[in-house]
Amino acid sequence: MSTLFTPYALGPLTLPNRIVIAPMCQYSAQDGQASDWHLIHLGQLALSGAGLLILEATAVEPIGRITAGDLGLYDDATEAALARVLAAVRRHSPMPIGIQLAHAGRKASSQAPWDGGAQVPPDAPTGWVAEAPSARAHGAQEIAPRALDAAGLVRVRQAFVDTALRAQRLGLDLIELHAAHGYLLHQFLSPLANQRTDAYGGSLENRLRFPLEVFDAVRAALPGGFPLGVRISATDWVDGGWDLEQSLVLAQALQQRGCSFIHVSSGGVSPQQKIPLGPKYQVGFAEAIRRATGLPTVAVGLITDPHDAESIVQGGQADLVALARGILYDPRWPWHAAAALGAQVQAPRQYWRSQPRGLSTLFGDIRTGQR
Repeated sequence: MSTLFTPYALGPLTLPNRIVIAPMCQYSAQDGQASDWHLIHLGQLALSGAGLLILEATAVEPIGRITAGDLGLYDDATEAALARVLAAVRRHSPMPIGIQLAHAGRKASSQAPWDGGAQVPPDAPTGWVAEAPSARAHGAQEIAPRALDAAGLVRVRQAFVDTALRAQRLGLDLIELHAAHGYLLHQFLSPLANQRTDAYGGSLENRLRFPLEVFDAVRAALPGGFPLGVRISATDWVDGGWDLEQSLVLAQALQQRGCSFIHVSSGGVSPQQKIPLGPKYQVGFAEAIRRATGLPTVAVGLITDPHDAESIVQGGQADLVALARGILYDPRWPWHAAAALGAQVQAPRQYWRSQPRGLSTLFGDIRTGQR
């Protein structure tokens, strides 16, 4: 039997299999509001047969968007727009859906990737002054952000709480806090971005303080048992930056606070990073954190072969496997993985006729889980 296609419980939430669709920014919202693109995009992913779909990095306040096209969940208008999309998707798929809550910090006010991704000047129609732990720009030619003061820290922390409550009100099944890829919470963690001299900078204990305060505040606001996890970058891939040893300390602190899972990625805080890309290149970080903490762990990063995904969960390197760009390229990846591993995947009855000959048990009903 394939381990990849066995159920997995995150507290009261049981996933039908171990395949996760990782958050992927679409840069296609309008004033933070989910659009028809999100309906099409999320609708196809919700029919993919994966065990969990996590919505893209969703800003907790307008200034925390990476681009002017980022999805937000910070007011009634953004909540209503996302509610419309989720209602349509859920009419046709029972797939568990989570959301990643994020603040871009100094990487805010940027162009979309297809427009080059450069910083948008604050005086441009779609630009603004970013905020960060320190007045230290991400790129050498960029305008430095404004350092968050005490009132700013309180405001941002409360924004995470308020957005988490909106997500719960929308009936989302899970929340992931984004502390990876060089965005605000990661910026507090990394000495490359955090040059503060107060209680939130300097020592590892101080650099952990704000991300843990955000986690604690969100955890306290949600019902007990509601799945709340964190995505981290296990290393900055830069000498003198955030690394696996520090990630283990963070993971242990999260485990003690009742974190439901940890999603292990890497990089993003510095243009100087040197990443040795290759299949499963981040899995070793996930394995180290899982073994040290016992936290339910999600591995991600160039996991494209079903047999690799199977070996990761079967061998105990991670509990769940996430795909991002790979599932954009092949939105039926879970179907193909089930066929390769001799497993069954849930699919809508309208698509059953696509089942290859000789695989009579490949599809189960997406509504009932039964053939």
